Amino acid sequence: MQISSRFTLAVHIFACIDTFKDEYKITSDFLAGSTNVNPVIVRKILGQLKAAGLVEVVRGTGGASISKPLNEITFLDIYKAVECVDNGELFHFHENPNTKCPVGRNIHFILDDKLKKVQDAMERELASITLEDVKKDTEKYIGK
Repeated sequence: MQISSRFTLAVHIFACIDTFKDEYKITSDFLAGSTNVNPVIVRKILGQLKAAGLVEVVRGTGGASISKPLNEITFLDIYKAVECVDNGELFHFHENPNTKCPVGRNIHFILDDKLKKVQDAMERELASITLEDVKKDTEKYIGK
């Protein structure tokens, strides 16, 4: 299983905003320089984070800022903001398993509860990590 890079890009963006907020205006171009991705992608992620109430973005001369204390923003908050998860479900079943096949007919009964346990465990772990944890490690590794 691989989660898209949007999640790690979003965490990287938060680390940059927090680290450089007092030194630079935090624009999509600035963040693109650190993440090494196109500013359009950065703007899309910032838009998703803004829609979730996690960042504030002032167009033009304002830049981006974090809208809540770091210890109140979890990895789960970020994940839900930037990953495309339908109905809050991590796993997406193929649409039409063959009901004439005994496996196809029963695949939901076979897997649904197991996949729910996996998703619950992942969500618990994501909810236990905050941006404050990222800040501590950022300070440790870059000395800020």
